[in-house]
Amino acid sequence: MIMFSFSPAILTGMAVFSVVTFIASLIIVPIILARLPSDYFLVKKSNEITAQSRKSAFFGFSKLIQNIVGGLLILAGIAMLVLPGQGILTILIGLGVTSFPAKAKLERKMVSKKGVFKSLNWMRKRAGVEPFLYPEIE
Repeated sequence: MIMFSFSPAILTGMAVFSVVTFIASLIIVPIILARLPSDYFLVKKSNEITAQSRKSAFFGFSKLIQNIVGGLLILAGIAMLVLPGQGILTILIGLGVTSFPAKAKLERKMVSKKGVFKSLNWMRKRAGVEPFLYPEIE
């Protein structure tokens, strides 16, 4: 059996990271969920970006930053599956921020789970926003 030994500084850093991600998820996740339209998971996302705007340096840089933030949210959500926090919801928001093929299909599949869907609408109800419409799986 392999034994791991961590220095007190690493353990303290891990504890601080856990507390910070937990508090951040409690604040940020409900705000983002309240701002989404109720048909967010029903609407087929179309690619309405023009070819000219794709060539701009700002477009490429903003997509890079957007995907880095989304990736960090996904990683934080995965960590929250074993740490305190709203792991699945944070992963779902991370997926929403990133851009990759079949993203909408993956989002709908995750949201179609009754527990996840119920949690999302519970948060929206607390924010005084109408609930999400239930997505049909393709």
